[in-house]
Amino acid sequence: MKRFLPFRKAEPRVAVIRLQGMIAAGGRMGGMNDAGLAPLIERAFSRGKPAAVALAVNSPGGSPAQSSLIAARIRRLAEEKELPVHAFVEDVAASGGYWLATAADDIWVDVSSVLGSVGVISSSFGFPEFLARHGIERRVHTAGKSKSFLDPFQPERPADVKRLKALQEPIHEAFIQQVKARRGAKLSKDVELFDGSVWVGAEAVTLGLADGVAHMVPKLKELYGDKVELVPYTARKPFWRRFGAEALNGATEAIEERALWSRFGL
Repeated sequence: MKRFLPFRKAEPRVAVIRLQGMIAAGGRMGGMNDAGLAPLIERAFSRGKPAAVALAVNSPGGSPAQSSLIAARIRRLAEEKELPVHAFVEDVAASGGYWLATAADDIWVDVSSVLGSVGVISSSFGFPEFLARHGIERRVHTAGKSKSFLDPFQPERPADVKRLKALQEPIHEAFIQQVKARRGAKLSKDVELFDGSVWVGAEAVTLGLADGVAHMVPKLKELYGDKVELVPYTARKPFWRRFGAEALNGATEAIEERALWSRFGL
């Protein structure tokens, strides 16, 4: 109740937004996306006059478009509300996860945090020999010669690979420009930072991908005083998803997310 007593100065509040898991388009089970996070982010920046916003980031990446949209929303609100934003990386802030971290004014890591993976990846499988072995004929008819693209049931075509690379390059460039715009002169010029490599803890700090090794609670107390109040904002899964109404679809997406995490040994 002391917050509402007259003439008493309120303790500083920091809104803590948890950005956890794979980044994916709307409707993907458990995936972060801009539409799903928008109300939560808006509340974090607006409710209770926070002194700052902290991001608890733990993500192996996912959709580049959703990563960009979420990070841009955070930056817009930070500038509108004139609030500092601090990112704290847990296990991983890689690929799209690192894109989210760059929305902050500073980035803090654990000694074992994995950061980076500034690149674009596309992976799939090919089954043409399997179909031939089992006497299965693939029939595809299109209007437009480029409509059938990287068909997993057809032999890979060099033209398709070239086209895929052409799609990946502008996305990669947008990611690079985001990192450069947000990290600026902090970035090392002695190491190639944009080839998809990852770094751990203090090494990421040395290269300018992060600002230091620090955990959320002690760092925020250092910045805002021992009596700072941390107010968590965490996205909840809809009721019907929490109880398995989309079990089969969820299982498929869980495998996809598991594959993303496994790239970083987690």
